[in-house]
Amino acid sequence: MDSRHWIDGAWVTGTDRFASLNPADGSVVGHAAEGGRAEAEAAIAAAHAAFNRPDWAQNPRLRQSILLGWADRLDAQAEDLARLLTLENGKAIAQSRGEIAGAISEIRYYGGLARHVPGHVLEVEPGVLSTMLREPAGVAALIIPWNAPAVLLARAIGPALACGCTVVVKPAAQTTLLTAAFLRALSEVPGLPRGVCNMVSETGHAAAARLVDSPLVDVVSFTGSTATGKRIMVAAADTMKKLSLELGGKSCCVVFPDVDPAETAARIATAATIISGQQCTAARRVLVHASAFDAMKTHLRAALAAMTVGNGLDPAIRMGPLIDRPARDQVQTQVERAFDSCNEVLLRGGVPPDAPAAASFLTPSLVVHDDPSAFFCQDEIFGPFVVLERFETEAEAVAKANNTVFGLSASVWTRDGARALRMARALRNGTVWINDHNRLFAEAETGGYRQSGLGRLHGYDAFADFTELKHVCQTVGTIG
Repeated sequence: MDSRHWIDGAWVTGTDRFASLNPADGSVVGHAAEGGRAEAEAAIAAAHAAFNRPDWAQNPRLRQSILLGWADRLDAQAEDLARLLTLENGKAIAQSRGEIAGAISEIRYYGGLARHVPGHVLEVEPGVLSTMLREPAGVAALIIPWNAPAVLLARAIGPALACGCTVVVKPAAQTTLLTAAFLRALSEVPGLPRGVCNMVSETGHAAAARLVDSPLVDVVSFTGSTATGKRIMVAAADTMKKLSLELGGKSCCVVFPDVDPAETAARIATAATIISGQQCTAARRVLVHASAFDAMKTHLRAALAAMTVGNGLDPAIRMGPLIDRPARDQVQTQVERAFDSCNEVLLRGGVPPDAPAAASFLTPSLVVHDDPSAFFCQDEIFGPFVVLERFETEAEAVAKANNTVFGLSASVWTRDGARALRMARALRNGTVWINDHNRLFAEAETGGYRQSGLGRLHGYDAFADFTELKHVCQTVGTIG
């Protein structure tokens, strides 16, 4: 299986290629074209030219038709795409199927909105009309991560294309084949103008860097680490780009004693190990009321220990490998440091003894600690690692949960509806779930407070990241 660059309507083979590896066993899934600055320049030029033609930016009916046609083609390939996602990313096949379905749903959602990007008109004084037009911002660079490459592509490209932007997609090297397969389906939709969508793949950073600093790129949408997001902000400052950034997180689950500890622990364990813990909204800290702490220790340890780990293509597996060996080794190093300094190790995860030598498996870990300023309570450890903490009062729970530079997501577990809402209002996070975790919808905006990012994706407000608001003032006079 191979993929190429997609530039100005043509699939282009580069002079070099790189291998995409299956993290479950190190085998080669396929090869992708290796690109860099030159390919990025060509893709940007194509997108810029396409935006300046009226056949896309000013044609909402065409945009809707293209997006809905794309979703139909993806739907017909859903099972093959899910299998490819598991081969490249390693996640359990059930998660891959859910992600592909979610991405298709997202594209259909924005296809439905493509013909509804309205402005408004005000009569500011007699005979003077102020018309507010929401216009596409221009060329959008979409830098897509590897952990959920289908749905994170869809939630960025959906609003970008629906509102009339043209795009250059830069996928993560580890999941380039999946991104290319998605975009190949788009390229086959009749009527798509050339240059509206482009893709450049690479293992390095030269193409991404050019997307960020090019004066012809108007918007950068990036999902990834806070450290990389900060570098993008600096690089984009000279050209004053619009930025849509979803960055790191350290999600807290706040658990009160009126919920069933076994059921809650099982659901939090699932939330902590989704994509092998490689999701920015994954449950990472579990704050438990003191009266329920011992029960939660027992049940959460058991739930994490029972997590089946192995090749994601096996339907009995609930957690696959981490994305690659360097990522696995980095997480393992951080976890081992946490073991040395935490109050108590409840579950000591590690590399399974029967794992293939080239694989990147890591089993879940659970520790207890009482100091929320510890590095492993503050830093985003991107793997299956959970910290258990206790609290006595609602105020203490809020203070501990908000003691972080992040603010992406959290959850509250209680049967008391008033308490749930009090806590949700007090937690400084872009998303707060009640008696649930990791539920995301095309219709509901998500994004972070503080160092978890800028802007919102999903929902109608995602258009704000890809549009400009233009004020047109006209004096028309009055009659009589």
